[in-house]
Amino acid sequence: AMASPSVSPDSSSHEGLSSVNSAPACSPTSDSENLSPDELELLAKLEEQNRLLEADSKSMRSMNGSRRNSGSSLVSSSSASSNLSHLEEDTWILWGRIVNEWDEWRKKKEKLLKELIRKGIPHHFRAIVWQLLCSATDMPVKNQYSELLKMSSPCEKLIRRDIARTYPEHEFFKGQDSLGQEVLFNVMKAYSLVDREVGYCQGSAFIVGLLLMQMPEEEAFCVFVRLMQEYRLRELFKPSMAELGLCIYQFEYMLQEQLPELNIHFRSQSFLTSMYASSWFLTLFLTTFPLPVATRVFDIFMYEGLEIVFRVGMALLQFNQAELVQLDMEGMSQYFQKVIPHQFDSCPDKLILKAFQVKYNPKKMKRLEKEYAAIKNKEMEEQIEIKRLRTENRLLKQRIETLEKESAALADRLIQVALKNSYFPLFCFISPFLPLFCFRA
Repeated sequence: AMASPSVSPDSSSHEGLSSVNSAPACSPTSDSENLSPDELELLAKLEEQNRLLEADSKSMRSMNGSRRNSGSSLVSSSSASSNLSHLEEDTWILWGRIVNEWDEWRKKKEKLLKELIRKGIPHHFRAIVWQLLCSATDMPVKNQYSELLKMSSPCEKLIRRDIARTYPEHEFFKGQDSLGQEVLFNVMKAYSLVDREVGYCQGSAFIVGLLLMQMPEEEAFCVFVRLMQEYRLRELFKPSMAELGLCIYQFEYMLQEQLPELNIHFRSQSFLTSMYASSWFLTLFLTTFPLPVATRVFDIFMYEGLEIVFRVGMALLQFNQAELVQLDMEGMSQYFQKVIPHQFDSCPDKLILKAFQVKYNPKKMKRLEKEYAAIKNKEMEEQIEIKRLRTENRLLKQRIETLEKESAALADRLIQVALKNSYFPLFCFISPFLPLFCFRA
């Protein structure tokens, strides 16, 4: 049975449209040898409806033109709105089939499934599809959840402190006694107990919060555990955050290679990559974009991993390069905070399309990973050598101090001996008369 979502994250009424009418376009002929005639017909319908909606979108944009164009666009809009219900119905049928025949789709229709996920998973299917994508449907750790909640965690104070800062404007998480805050605390606490090395990291609460908008807390906990284990997130959230350093290093290489002018400008302004990109990797754009857009990115992340973060990040920089090179450091900071987050509110498909036009070379990224590891190993060796030299220096100082003390003590003794020896002849001279002195006394 399909898990029912707890709360919708989508504040936009256009989510249904953006979920099914998304770039990159999915060809109904891809993987066609594995599709039944019914599935081929459904996909052909989807493509036809997509074309109608795209045409309607273009004609709606022309409404500011002549009255004649305006009239025709209204007719188009009317036909498209009636078509939308058919499109949604077809999408539901298709995704219902995908869920029911999941193993077959994962094994035999993988390319097609990838294209459909890039188009956006319909909201009511996200809970089950996300669980299926990360193989979190039958996890033994789910049975431990209720027991974990009875235990105490050393991270509880930190988690409580940050709960109110996670989606503060979202209805589900508003108020100290809200259900959202309670279940978010539960999942974060439970995870901090099963993974004591990582414990709790602030950015992770946004990911858990999104999961809780889709599914009950036990399921959200299982999905989060799987994401931490299999999607590089655990490495990102470790106290050392070494993986974040690697991601920034790889992203900087892409920036230098693909947008050299912008890279030079950033450097001239001392605008570090970590200043704007760290949150992209740590929260998967959940603190950057409004939820309808961020959730579309998260759909792709669930299937393709962190690659989508690199792609979307580069797409944003490409899209905004002309404006950014005109700004100083303060101006760029403001631009990243206020302008970039809302550029794709009405058209997330445009962002997804741009992201998949970005050049991304997995082999080069692997090479950069080895390069970064070599740099870090060298730094570690240098730090070890520095530490060894410091220790050696400290021991030498201690030895010098000891020798100085011994030298001073020896000098004192020599002085005492010298003094004693200098009075010895006098002592020898008066010693025969000592009894006479004593007798007279």
